[in-house]
Amino acid sequence: MSRIGVMFDRDRAPEELPAFAKAMEEAGIDDLWVVEDLGWAGSISSAAIALAATSRIRVGIGIAPAPLRNPALLAMELAMLARVYPGRVVGGLGHGVPEWMRQVGVERKAKLALLEESVVAVRGLLNGETVTLHGREVHIDGVKLVHPPAVVPPIVTGVVQPRSLELSGRVADGTIIPEGRGPKELAEALEHVRRGGASADHDAILFALLHVSDDPEAAEKETGELVRIQASWLGVDPADVFSLIGPASEFPAKVRAATEAGMTSLVLRPLGADPVGQVRATLAALTHPPTED
Repeated sequence: MSRIGVMFDRDRAPEELPAFAKAMEEAGIDDLWVVEDLGWAGSISSAAIALAATSRIRVGIGIAPAPLRNPALLAMELAMLARVYPGRVVGGLGHGVPEWMRQVGVERKAKLALLEESVVAVRGLLNGETVTLHGREVHIDGVKLVHPPAVVPPIVTGVVQPRSLELSGRVADGTIIPEGRGPKELAEALEHVRRGGASADHDAILFALLHVSDDPEAAEKETGELVRIQASWLGVDPADVFSLIGPASEFPAKVRAATEAGMTSLVLRPLGADPVGQVRATLAALTHPPTED
């Protein structure tokens, strides 16, 4: 595993973000991830706030829905951030939650085409190219950024299904594996990513629910509802949801298994009170795992 990141959970008040980002940087994490879920927060504004509050960490967008984001506008936004904060931005794109996309009137029929064409267009614009693309869903005619970034940010996708995973391997720099997927599912997903033609340095980014507690009943009160929601979305039993929920001493073995399955980046999503303390405890456990007798 090359990087450890932390997600700023969407349910936390936006005004907490600057202090949270600073605390995470001081704790020693590599990446901070912000979200773009309908009704919660915009990812570009969140990323700008986090970048301005810190000096070292990368900030990832996990993830912007392709139907909601015109690729030319998204490229302009990412270029602005990457020019001011070179080497500290990761752009994330996905299909978007269908129900949410319907709510705002942007759902598309050709979802795979839209995502692939969006990634191709955004990367071309960030590379300083004059982009003309008349695809099934994306239409750009001779557009070029006036201020392309010197350091082009990686573009990653947050996808789940086999054809989407192959798409990610074909056109993206990395793939986000959602909360709840464990080493077995991660390895299976990466088989599809490699089938798409992913390069050796393709980033396999595993998101994981985090709650540090030695009390199972207390942990259930804090995390049980979200675990059940995630299990329903994944179509699995709650007991089969992979997470870092429990004593921190149990986390190194889980992280080691995910790393052996192909994970290159781990993003923690702390749940409940004291997210900063939970992250610090987890980092300490991962840095100094317990020795076996």
